[in-house]
Amino acid sequence: MIEIYFTNSLSKKKERFVPLEPGRVKIYNCGVTVYDRCHLGHARGAINFDVLRRFLEAVGYQVTYVKNYTDIDDKMIARAAERKITVAELAKENIALHDRDMASLGIQPPHIAPKATEHLPEIIQMIERLVQGGHAYAAGGDVYFKVRSFAAYGELSGKSIEDLISGHRVALGTEKQDPLDFALWKAKKPGEPFWQSPWGEGRPGWHIECSAMSEKYLGESFDIHAGGSDLIFPHHENEIAQSVCAHHQPFVRYWLHNGMIQIQSQKMSKSLGNFAAIEDLLLVYEPELIRFFILSSQYRASIDFSKEALHKALEGLDRLYTALRSAQENRPQLPPGPAPNELKQKKKQFFAALADDLNTPAALAVLFDLARGLNIASDPATAGRIFGLLQELAQVLGLLEQDPSLWFQRPRIREGKEQGPSAAEIESLIQQRIQARAEKNWAEADRIRDLLRAQGIVIEDQAGKTIWKRK
Repeated sequence: MIEIYFTNSLSKKKERFVPLEPGRVKIYNCGVTVYDRCHLGHARGAINFDVLRRFLEAVGYQVTYVKNYTDIDDKMIARAAERKITVAELAKENIALHDRDMASLGIQPPHIAPKATEHLPEIIQMIERLVQGGHAYAAGGDVYFKVRSFAAYGELSGKSIEDLISGHRVALGTEKQDPLDFALWKAKKPGEPFWQSPWGEGRPGWHIECSAMSEKYLGESFDIHAGGSDLIFPHHENEIAQSVCAHHQPFVRYWLHNGMIQIQSQKMSKSLGNFAAIEDLLLVYEPELIRFFILSSQYRASIDFSKEALHKALEGLDRLYTALRSAQENRPQLPPGPAPNELKQKKKQFFAALADDLNTPAALAVLFDLARGLNIASDPATAGRIFGLLQELAQVLGLLEQDPSLWFQRPRIREGKEQGPSAAEIESLIQQRIQARAEKNWAEADRIRDLLRAQGIVIEDQAGKTIWKRK
């Protein structure tokens, strides 16, 4: 198989990827806490790691992809109380919204999508192992992990025990032995959901659920753990500590973390009023445009999201669709055939880009090279081969899966209330223009063309046909 390299957040180095089991890759991606709608940051990680999965499958690996839902935690309890509904009702509502948003963005559903509340036996069993091994202790109905019992704590985040303890204090009302210790199990409070456990009624802490669910579906050790860079500390640091202490063997071989989203150079935040919910963005931007924009940056880099950046991204995506549409219109039958060496080289370049730490900008550059070749192809056979390869490679990125003509016949960016004439109205005007041209009524034909242009509709006369697109 192709040699693949990823930047491992644990070693802070780019390493050659070698899975634990030849030909198989096991991936765990930290999912969302379903207390609210998903935002652009959730979309960023989901799109990046959807491409990771597609790429690994495309080069021949059998992938098991797990992405969880956190459906019980402090935020969920607070939000459910605020809305006067149960935590279970809140979770059900937001899981449905999450799944709809992900599908809209072309993200394939995970093979397994576990919920924390459905894995209480596994969570309790892991906590018991940690207590028995001297790595955790019960205190007043709570159970805490003993951070100092794990010598490698801080290796992922680069934080030392000395740095972490500075400024930490034991919260009033807790029975922690050390300010660094974190909760594995939380005793029931009035009005909160609870489950039975050896330590009394209560609920799991945030970190333990991912350790327990990843073990159940991927084993005690697996290949890739993915997530946002904001999860490195404390969530992923604590996962490592729990899992290594519970199993006494390495937990994850490769840690992959995507960068954060900024909006107009500011960190996306509800408090700043620049929170971009996916649901709201999809009212303005075509889902594939958002996906293209995300993939235009390497997954570890931060991205500045703005209207200007989306308009620029649309220019690029439109260029790719223009090449496909022109090939369809000018050569309705594009015969398949064996790819010449030049096209084989392009395919090799595309996969080499993704094999180099999932370099999606470099992979997109190959698609643009193919689009340019398609635009100048002089014979149907060559055009057919380029057309097929362009679509094949774009599919690995989850792009160019729509009909090229239909892509241009709807607004890809919908700003303001005026969206222009409907497709039926445009087609009617075009038929009137065709009739005027047949009658040599050039003035009427020009009037209709100018009317459409004023409404943002561009028409082109090609080979006896008239095609149109929205600007």
